[in-house]
Amino acid sequence: MATVIAIANQKGGVGKTTTAINLAAAFAQKKKRTLLIDLDPQANSTMTFFALEEVSHSVYDVLADHQLPFAEIIKPTKCANLCLVPSKISLAKLEANLVGQFDAPFRLKDVLTPVRKDFDMILIDTPPTLGIMTVNALVAATHLLVPIQAGYYALEGTDDLLETLERVRARPNPELQLLGIVITLFDKRTNLARDIQKQVNQVFGDKVFKTVIGKNVRLEESPAYKETIFTYAPDSSGAGEYGKVAKEVLHRVTQ
Repeated sequence: MATVIAIANQKGGVGKTTTAINLAAAFAQKKKRTLLIDLDPQANSTMTFFALEEVSHSVYDVLADHQLPFAEIIKPTKCANLCLVPSKISLAKLEANLVGQFDAPFRLKDVLTPVRKDFDMILIDTPPTLGIMTVNALVAATHLLVPIQAGYYALEGTDDLLETLERVRARPNPELQLLGIVITLFDKRTNLARDIQKQVNQVFGDKVFKTVIGKNVRLEESPAYKETIFTYAPDSSGAGEYGKVAKEVLHRVTQ
């Protein structure tokens, strides 16, 4: 059964989607059968691999009414070993539709469980909120990975996220583990970034990944060319760093 990693932080602009895309690509390069689920209505992960007009059905169609089999919306990408469950802006209206539904937090877990045997690694890119979509990701996941930007207010909102983690662990998903914290957008030239790194390490200790993701123009450019960092700039520092994070993840999930 696949390891299922929810990548979440309700603070926007922390490199969450960049981490989801490139970590998935790194696992695929390591010959892991990998599935990336885009659970964000902004659909940025989806647009890295496909034009939206190429997407006839999205995760919304499955979560809204259970009529469409989950396996039918899994799309192979041009990257070997990497498949995608796409999103569309229509996912934004699902939150309101699920209000009051008794199974609302379990929609993703229910449809994902039958296909877990077909993959080694499943990553879920979540929206920058703590709404029902993020809760669905946490209920379906085995692990939570939190990207934190090395900038002002880096830890803003993490208390709320960790409180949500504990609530999910208390009832719907007691097996959920905090995989760790990845520091992103790290500018080693600034004192601020180093101070933030020290602060994050003080708060989270050994949950912080040893590898940090530096600010990198190639990482910012690659989605515009519908590429992961491993095909767009394989020799860049960004590719090297995400490769190392993937190695750390695999070590942690097998401990």
